[in-house]
Amino acid sequence: MNVHFDEKAPRDTQVLVDTQAIRENFRNIKEMCGETTAVMPVIKANAYGHGAAEIARVLYEEGAVYLAVATLTEALELRAASDDYPLFILGHTPDRLLDRVVENRITQTVFSFRQAELLSALAEDRGVKARVHLKVDTGFHRLGTDDVEELRKILSLPGLEVEGIFSHLALAGYEDDMAQFDKFMKIADELEKGGFRFRYRHIADSIACVDYPEFRLDMVRPGALVFGLKGFHKGHIEIRQAIGMVTKISQLHRIPKGEGVSYDYCWKAPKDSVIATLPFGYADGYPRNMRDKGYVTIRGMKCPLVGVLCMDQCMADVTHVPGVSEGDIAVIYGDGTDNTMDIQEASELAGTNKNEIIARIMARPVRVYY
Repeated sequence: MNVHFDEKAPRDTQVLVDTQAIRENFRNIKEMCGETTAVMPVIKANAYGHGAAEIARVLYEEGAVYLAVATLTEALELRAASDDYPLFILGHTPDRLLDRVVENRITQTVFSFRQAELLSALAEDRGVKARVHLKVDTGFHRLGTDDVEELRKILSLPGLEVEGIFSHLALAGYEDDMAQFDKFMKIADELEKGGFRFRYRHIADSIACVDYPEFRLDMVRPGALVFGLKGFHKGHIEIRQAIGMVTKISQLHRIPKGEGVSYDYCWKAPKDSVIATLPFGYADGYPRNMRDKGYVTIRGMKCPLVGVLCMDQCMADVTHVPGVSEGDIAVIYGDGTDNTMDIQEASELAGTNKNEIIARIMARPVRVYY
């Protein structure tokens, strides 16, 4: 794989982001969904570790209808970056902060008449309308309501522009997914019987928008898909991973057989060994349980991580790497070529999913966009 290391960056541990891959992934999603379905990319959790500010700019340039986040703090970060971004909060915003939603022209998820009424009053005080989407609980039981009468009351509030209605799938299996979809459509249809028309109905995330074409409706909400991570099973779309992570060897230690490494000497050298210290650790978001399972790639060779991973550093066995030197690049996450570990493999080794691996990458490592 090609490593785009920035020698001028203030730290050797760097997250590499291929913005062209993100552009191409997004274009392929739009092409797959067709002209009648809007695409709202989800860039919560610092754009799944890729860096929200830069990714927002890229996707806005590509014509994203909305940029979706989970929290008001995430939305305000992006509003500070641009007054033009169309922002959507997927999660709950506490009552005391709703005025900031109105002030910053952010589209808000609502699922109770009480909060909708408060938001409506705040908007009327400012002489504007607050744009909202209704969240329907179709069986996930996280956020939302299935009380049609309560939702109908929200539609009548004078300070709101109710633009859309949406739900989220539990993805428990085809029959359960279809049951949720049918419930969602029944509730949306019931609310529209009086002549109201939702501009956007949406229920499809990254997986559903590929696997269930009939679920795409007026809008889809791809997250991991935008960043090139595959979770779908039935459909197909061309995407490629956009993220990588690299560092450089800080120091080499030549240690005799039987010598311990790191806390508690949980690993001891089985023979005379060469150990590389690498300047990244679990405070950078690398899974601590990767000890004795994870590896980095140095000079094209897999080098196992040994000993307990530290907060800011870890160690790798490089005994078998010819010519290894301090300052050599170590690939933490790659694209799966040249003996590098891609995000799929990392998730399997860590016993989690791909989204957690990238979302947990902290802001501390330098982002390098290319």
